[in-house]
Amino acid sequence: MAAAVPSSIEGAHVASPTESDAHAGRDIVGAVVKACRLLEHFDTSHPVWTLNDLTTASRMNKTTVHRLMTTMIHAGWVDRTPEGSYRIAMPVFEIGSSALTQLDIRGAAASYMREIANTFGDTAYLMVPAGEGAVCIDRLEGSNSLVVAGISIGSVLPYHAAAGPISMLAHSAEIRDQWLTGSLPAYTPETVTESSALMSHLEQIRTQGYAVSRSDYLAGVAAVGAPILGRRGAVVAAISVGGRIEAFEGVALQRKIDTIVAAAAALSRVAAALPATS
Repeated sequence: MAAAVPSSIEGAHVASPTESDAHAGRDIVGAVVKACRLLEHFDTSHPVWTLNDLTTASRMNKTTVHRLMTTMIHAGWVDRTPEGSYRIAMPVFEIGSSALTQLDIRGAAASYMREIANTFGDTAYLMVPAGEGAVCIDRLEGSNSLVVAGISIGSVLPYHAAAGPISMLAHSAEIRDQWLTGSLPAYTPETVTESSALMSHLEQIRTQGYAVSRSDYLAGVAAVGAPILGRRGAVVAAISVGGRIEAFEGVALQRKIDTIVAAAAALSRVAAALPATS
């Protein structure tokens, strides 16, 4: 479902809270967890599933999928189409709509940031655009010893440096029009300030959907960030992970990229579904 806030980041190899909480293990009903996993496959791109396709996608036993879906049909959470496929029933949408009225982007991002910090040990950040720069509205430190000084809740970062801010700059023509009006300060020797080089860098970020920064705002600090897009593709926020530059190489870097991109995509679906504010 597009409006749901999943408990884990799809495709990012991040353990969900139910899997990682050993103390709660004896209280967990495995069939309910499996049923929730099946419901997570329903979204705007796949609103209807056949039994065979859902079995393949979920990697569960076909008999198990059939029994779980039959149970959810009986409970009113799932409907059958005339062709015999499955689709989400109205009570799920009603619950989702009720949750959305109480949700903001910071609340929606909290579980993702917690998983990012716990998985990688680095610091997770959530930033939103403002006229003076990207404002950090939430951060969560992981287990690694590096504490990124100078970036805390309330800090305002320049749009042309650091992964989160520059991912917003790349995806917002409005921010670019306001920010790229004159010379830009260099915070380290790695800060890209020359106009043509910066525009090329922004185009690359737009194409790939994420930004990687290396010592361009703080020496020795690297980060991966991606924008959270709301209605009509407007930049709502950016989610990122930052830490020691040596921890952002090779396979470790790719895992962080995959995780951040997946989180940003999921939060973009949430942001697009949030009620419009007056």
